[in-house]
Amino acid sequence: MVKILLIEDEVAIQELIRFNLEKEGYKVLAAGDGQEGLNMARNEKPDLIVLDLMLPKLDGYEVCKALRADKATAKFPIIILSARNEIVDKVIGLELGADDYINKPFSPKELVARIKARLREQKRHDQNSTAQTVLTFAELEVWPDNYIVTLAGKPLNLTTKEFELLYLLITNPNRVFSREHLLQKVWDYGATGDTRTVDVHVSNLRHKLQHMGRTIETVRGVGYRFAAGN
Repeated sequence: MVKILLIEDEVAIQELIRFNLEKEGYKVLAAGDGQEGLNMARNEKPDLIVLDLMLPKLDGYEVCKALRADKATAKFPIIILSARNEIVDKVIGLELGADDYINKPFSPKELVARIKARLREQKRHDQNSTAQTVLTFAELEVWPDNYIVTLAGKPLNLTTKEFELLYLLITNPNRVFSREHLLQKVWDYGATGDTRTVDVHVSNLRHKLQHMGRTIETVRGVGYRFAAGN
């Protein structure tokens, strides 16, 4: 059974989410503070984590950062669910490695839909993980089977979504993707998504790729492409 870890201190919200997820057949684990949630993530190894930001003991940013810094938990999908709805809050959450960000008040149906989308993406990755193909472009090497990217032989610390974004672009050289299309292909949702999510991930990815970041070009008014001619 798929396990969802909910790190949320408000009991009413816990119960609302639990009801909707259990109705879909998921097993729900709940933690009421950041430290408890971090411990449960390490011990229970959930398939996905729903994380509030304003938590006792450790806030959600600290939890997200700790999860991504630990090899045992680094690949767990994380969806932040928070009443902090300023763009800076979303940017920080995504920069720390969250895969998605939903504002409170929220629609339980939308939350369930985004959880399903992320789990589908994870399943597709797992099904393709036996492939041993290595993609090479100049100094970049991309290993799809284990989500590793190296630059001049040195591994880069990409989040899951940064890797998936790079993989989509590099396997479609010179093709222009709109932000909406990238949301659909990488995040597996479209109309309900915020295209700024794409912009934040592209910015982070360019920074981590260092001088090779220039290969991801902005096509003004449209979206992005991987410029194979650079």
